[in-house]
Amino acid sequence: MLEAYLLDIGQQPLDSDAGDLPAIPADAIAHEVPGENSALDQIDEILTRTDDALNREQEAVRDAADELGVTSERPDSSGARVVPGSVVPHPRAPAQDSNPELFRTTLNNSHRPGGDAGGLDSSSDEIVALLRERLALAEKDRHKTAVSLQQSLLPQELEQPDDLRIAATYQPGDSDAGVGGDWYDVITLGASRTAFVIGDVMGRGVRAAAVMGQLRTAVRAYARLDLPPHEVLQLLDGLAAEIAASQIATCVYAVHDPNEGKLLYASAGHLPILVRDKDGTIRRAEDLTGPPLGTGGWLHTFGSIALPPGSTAVLYTDGLVERRGKDIDEGVAVLERALAGAQGTPADVCATLLGALDVDAYLDDDIAVMALQHPTRTGADAELFGKATLELVGGTETAPRARAFTRDTLTSWRLPVETCDLGMLAASELVSNALQHGTPPMELRLRRTHRRLIIEVADGGDYLPRRRQAGPADEAGRGISVVAAIASSWGSRRSLGGGKAVWCELPLGS
Repeated sequence: MLEAYLLDIGQQPLDSDAGDLPAIPADAIAHEVPGENSALDQIDEILTRTDDALNREQEAVRDAADELGVTSERPDSSGARVVPGSVVPHPRAPAQDSNPELFRTTLNNSHRPGGDAGGLDSSSDEIVALLRERLALAEKDRHKTAVSLQQSLLPQELEQPDDLRIAATYQPGDSDAGVGGDWYDVITLGASRTAFVIGDVMGRGVRAAAVMGQLRTAVRAYARLDLPPHEVLQLLDGLAAEIAASQIATCVYAVHDPNEGKLLYASAGHLPILVRDKDGTIRRAEDLTGPPLGTGGWLHTFGSIALPPGSTAVLYTDGLVERRGKDIDEGVAVLERALAGAQGTPADVCATLLGALDVDAYLDDDIAVMALQHPTRTGADAELFGKATLELVGGTETAPRARAFTRDTLTSWRLPVETCDLGMLAASELVSNALQHGTPPMELRLRRTHRRLIIEVADGGDYLPRRRQAGPADEAGRGISVVAAIASSWGSRRSLGGGKAVWCELPLGS
């Protein structure tokens, strides 16, 4: 067996198909149908085949090591000859050992019947070195598999909202133990509102990456419901306990609303969001952290932190600030000082923070960092952004006044005539719907960016309108259908303080 193995050793790569793992879209997982070659079925197959391949490799190395009399000994062990340069993890070293570098490859005569220490010649040393090299290649392949899976489940391109500039980066650890479940995402909610999420599955290897993929997909699905941040985490908490009872995860979910100029957030055991103001002042999000996801039995709450023009917010995982032998608060303090002096684009900010925290050194954990910038706009750029509001009070004259307000505002923004006409029609239908089905207080909100016109009507009612098919004789029920027909997108959501908002968007071209 040993001779056959040594003939093949180093000749063939580990039999795993994960090296060129394709990107798996989140929507493919979110809408999967079990048993029909779904995205998660593909992940499970890759994980199984990779684990099987590595297990076969490790077993072959162990058998060969036993035949040679190779054991793992502590540095202070006596009665064994240490192979030069072999202070590395060894196939016989316990997998759970927290200090694998403390093991050395040795040749022990007691493991070789009839042998003696003098019978172990230099060729035996070479074989041992070859075995160690082969196992290192197998572990490297496992690490590559986990990284490929992790990166395929992360967003391949971040969504870029009109009001913010965003960049994010992920760096795996330097060993298989360092490939974990860190993830981030940017989710467009509509009406210029954007959700940001960053999290960390507490586990290592390909399994943690797979759990991360399921949690990221679930967050995107819950975000489509346009729920407040703490309700999203509440749903995610229950799901995390179902899909991976043995693994918990930290997560922070935040929503930016340009009308309010702040981030609403909820945190499940995650590190605080940091915000640097235009003058370099650093602020931490208030400590409203609940327990990690998957623990259950906790009612999550939410907080808010201002994000004015000229400010930058940073979301990150513990791998960026946690170092062995140091308090994590020290790492956060270093991060704050680095953020205070960081300049340039969001990508530049991410690079500055990584450099300041010395992540080029050996990493025990993987790292995810996301930077959000609210740019200060002046001159011609500022003219492409605007907002106006009208309180809807009164009786029958409310609808005509809303139409006139919309016409005058859109004309002052120098929008095309066709866009003005469509905007007036959409505003008229939304206002009429609020007057008929909503309750005071009511407000019409108009907002434009360089890419879209947003029309939103808020009222104090909780009923969310639905698009339905009106019959030929029906006098009502067509308003939302008209809005849906002329708008690029529309939706509704409940407000935190009660009531709801119904909105639609019209494209403004390039």
